[in-house]
Amino acid sequence: MENDALKQTLQQHRLEGLCRLSPEHVATLLQATRLGEDTLALALLPLAQQKAQVPVSGFRVGAIAIGGSGYWYLGANMETVGLPLSSALHAEQAAIGHAALFDEHHIEKVIVSASPCGHCRQFMHELNQTSLMLVLPDDHFMLDELLPHAFGPADLGQTYGMLNSPAGSLGQQNSQQQKAQDLACLSALDEANASYAPYSHNRAGVALLLDDGQICRGRYLENAAFNPSLGPMQLALSQLFLQGYTPDQIRRAFIVEASADVQQCDAAARLLSQLSAVTLDRLVL
Repeated sequence: MENDALKQTLQQHRLEGLCRLSPEHVATLLQATRLGEDTLALALLPLAQQKAQVPVSGFRVGAIAIGGSGYWYLGANMETVGLPLSSALHAEQAAIGHAALFDEHHIEKVIVSASPCGHCRQFMHELNQTSLMLVLPDDHFMLDELLPHAFGPADLGQTYGMLNSPAGSLGQQNSQQQKAQDLACLSALDEANASYAPYSHNRAGVALLLDDGQICRGRYLENAAFNPSLGPMQLALSQLFLQGYTPDQIRRAFIVEASADVQQCDAAARLLSQLSAVTLDRLVL
C-alpha cells in the first residue's frame, strides 16, 4: 500500500482492521486520496491479502466485492494443512460469501489481486446476474468475457442466483422453541435458512461461538457445476480470519442442516478438526 494519504486516512479513522467498508467509509477514503473507485479498491487489496491463510501455496490472494448497497466486502484465500486442495477457499468466494452474510442481493464489481481461476469464474457465474465486472491490477473484464458459453443456474431452470434466492423455513416450529437459549444453534439455523441450495436442497449453516461472545457465521452456497460450491464451515472460518480471530478462540461450533442426499457435517467437522479441538455439534431438520 504505497499511497500515503490512504495510509493516514485508514489510521485516522481506524479502518485498517475492518473487513467490511460502509459507503461512508468509502466516501471518506475517496475524498482523502483523490483516487478513482477502482484505483482505491486495488490500493486496498493488501488489507485483504494480509488476511490470507496460505500454508500450502504461500500465494496470498485478496479480493473485494462491491455490493449494490455501496458496501465493500473483503475476502482472502484460505488453505488448510492436512486436507485436500478441494477444501481451499478462494479469495473471490470469500468476498462474495462475505457479502451474502450481509444479505447483499447484487455485486457490482469484484476487484482481485490475481486473474480469477476457472473455479472462481464458475462460482461467480452462480450470481446469475446480467453483468459483473472484474477489476485486475492491469486490466478489467466482464465475467462473460472470461467465461463464454457458461453453464449456470438458468441451464437448470433457476430464475434467481445465490444472493437472491427464497429463504428457507427450517425449524420454524420445533428447533427455535427447543433451542431458544442456544445462540449458536439459532445463528446456525438462521444461516441455514438463508443458504442457497437449489440443486441438493441441503440448506446448511454454521456458527462459531468465540471466547469474547462474538459469533462467526457461514452458510452453504451451492453451484450448478457442483464443485465450486462453498461449504458453510469454509465461510465461517473465512470470517474468523477476516475479523482477526484465531481458531484457538473458538469455544463452540454448531451446524444446522436439512436432511438431504447431500450432507455438510462430515466435511465441516473434518475441516474444523484441523484447526480446533472443539467438537462440532449438529442439528438435522
